[in-house]
Amino acid sequence: MAEYTMQEMNDLNNEGKTLLHPRMIIRHCCDSDELSALTAEGTTFSAGEVRGVMHLLFRMMAHRMADGCSVSIDGVGVFSPRLALKEGRERERTDGQGRRRNAASIEVGGISFRPDRKLLDEVNSHCRLERSPQRFVRHRSKYSPQERLALAQRYLESHPVLTVAGYVELTGLSRTVASMELRSWLTLPGSGIGSSGRGSHRVYVKKREE
Repeated sequence: MAEYTMQEMNDLNNEGKTLLHPRMIIRHCCDSDELSALTAEGTTFSAGEVRGVMHLLFRMMAHRMADGCSVSIDGVGVFSPRLALKEGRERERTDGQGRRRNAASIEVGGISFRPDRKLLDEVNSHCRLERSPQRFVRHRSKYSPQERLALAQRYLESHPVLTVAGYVELTGLSRTVASMELRSWLTLPGSGIGSSGRGSHRVYVKKREE
């Protein structure tokens, strides 16, 4: 049995108004070991053998996407690589001013996934939902994006680093939105914000003037 709650989101057709949309509450992440063990139960293979095939599949998918291919897995969906500028690289301008971005400045920054209809149908055939008593609380910031950027800039004038948790406390945003917004400041010319570290260890710092 899965639970859902109703999440408040902006109404794109009516500025300033919100609508409620259903959102599943994720209680657990099924990792590769668990998935391998469950898959092995319906086969003559061991969980270790299934895990080995999954690892080989991951490597082959990576190689094909690195060659500029989308990868389609029947019944699962299509995986497509997305390019992004490397950390600290400014965007190329349409007016021809500034630096041109060459291949050394670009990396695969994400992978888009489009699920197969068969996968959605299979999930729905097993999904039993009930409404959770838990209420979703929407995090609203009383500051505009430019005011939040100014808050971050002022903070870094007197502190060596700014973490995502610190930005949440400064702005009132949710952790997810705060993390996305901080990453957007990295690519904004003149933001004065840089970063150090990667992944969960990334922190934000005052950008040195070039």
